[in-house]
Amino acid sequence: MKKMRVGAVIAIAGVAVAVSGCSSTPSSGGSANGDTIVVDMWAGSESDTAALKAQIDIAKKQNPDLKIELRTAPWSDFFTKLTTNMASGNMACVTGMNSGMLSTYTKGFVKLTDADLAKAGLKEADFAPGATEILKNKGDLYGLPFDVSTMVAYYNADLLKAAGADIPKTDWTFDDFEAIAKKATTGGKYGFGIGMGDFQWQALPIAKSGTQPVSEDGTLQLTDKAFVSAAEWYAGLVTDQKVAAPVASASDGGWGENQFTSQNAAMAVDGTWNAVSYLKNEAGFDAGVVPLPKGDKGDLSLVLGSGFGIAETCKNKDAALKVLGSLLSKDSQDYIASSGRSYPARAESQPLYFESLDPKYRDQVKEVFEAAFKNVEGQHVSDDWGKVGTFIQPQLVSVYNGQESMKKVLEDAQQQFGK
Repeated sequence: MKKMRVGAVIAIAGVAVAVSGCSSTPSSGGSANGDTIVVDMWAGSESDTAALKAQIDIAKKQNPDLKIELRTAPWSDFFTKLTTNMASGNMACVTGMNSGMLSTYTKGFVKLTDADLAKAGLKEADFAPGATEILKNKGDLYGLPFDVSTMVAYYNADLLKAAGADIPKTDWTFDDFEAIAKKATTGGKYGFGIGMGDFQWQALPIAKSGTQPVSEDGTLQLTDKAFVSAAEWYAGLVTDQKVAAPVASASDGGWGENQFTSQNAAMAVDGTWNAVSYLKNEAGFDAGVVPLPKGDKGDLSLVLGSGFGIAETCKNKDAALKVLGSLLSKDSQDYIASSGRSYPARAESQPLYFESLDPKYRDQVKEVFEAAFKNVEGQHVSDDWGKVGTFIQPQLVSVYNGQESMKKVLEDAQQQFGK
C-alpha cells in the first residue's frame, strides 16, 4: 500500500488510465487478438509509476512471449474511469483493486478458482495468513493482493513525556488508551486526533467491540449493539472526555492524522502503510507505533490492502493469469519489500521489508507489525459500502461537535442502505 499523504484514506499511485483490456489497440477493450496484456493500476507520483514499471519489467522477463502494457491514473481518477470501462466492456485484462472498493466492482472481475491460480503459478498458501481475504467478497476470490496493511496507533513520545503520560506498549488496553489520552490533553494539546476517514474512525470501535459493521455474508449491521456502543464511545472522546478536538469541517478528511503530524495531538490511528513516514516525520519529533489497544473481546483489526484481478471481458485469460502470477511472484514481491515501499502480501518476502528499514526503528516496526497482523480479519463490506461511507463521513463533523448523535447517524445509514 502506498505511502500516502497524511489524510488520505487509502491509495497507491499514477498518470493516465487504461481504457483498454487485453488488446492490440487502446479502444478494442480486449476484443482484438488479445496479443497485448494491459495492466491498469493507480499511481500518485513518478516514483510510484517507476516502481510499477519495475514490476512490469519482471513480468516481461518472465513472459518473453507476451506483450505487456502498463496504464496508470491517480487514485482520484482511477475508479471513475474504471466504472466507465467496466460498463463499456473495456476493463484492462489485469486490473488493480483495493479491498474497500471491491464490492462495487465484483461484476467486472473473474471469480478465481484453484485451477486459475495454478495457471498463474500461485496458491493461497503463498500469501501471509489472512492476506487473500483482502480481495474476497462473500467467500469468492476476485483477485490476489500485492500488499497488506492494518490499522495501528501512532504516538508522539515527546508530547507524552512532556505531559507525564505513559508511553503506549504493545499489549496496552482501552483503559490504558483513555488514561494516556487524558494525561496528554494539556497545555492546548490533545491526547488524540479524532478520525474522519472510514478506516481511521472505524478502527477503534471495531477493536473495542470485536465487531465489524458488516456481517461476513455482506449484511449491513451498523446498529449492532456492541458496535454502536463502541462508536458512541469513540465520538465521546471529543464530546464527553474532551481528549480530542472537534473537526472543523467535512473537508478535513485527514483531520486526526494532520492533528498528529502538526503536534496538536499526541496520538492518532492510521494504517501501517504510513509507518515509515510517521517515524521519519519532517517535524523531527520522536514518534512511535503500537498495535490498536485490546478490547474486552480481544484485539480485532482488519487486514487491508490492494492487488490485481482478471477482467471478466479479458479475451486472453490464460495470458493474463501468467502476468498476474509474475506480478505476484517472489521476484516481484521481493522488489516491493526491498524497496521499503509497502509490506508485501507474499509471506516469504516480508522479512525483506524489515531489512530495508532504517535500523533506528527497524525492530520496533517488526515487533508491532507481527503483533498487529496476528489477529486480523478480512474486511466485510456490503454491496453499497462505498455509499455508506459517503453518507456517514460528512455527518461526523456534527457528531464530533455534539450536534448529532453517533447512534442516530448509524441508524439513518442502516435504514437507507440496509437490505
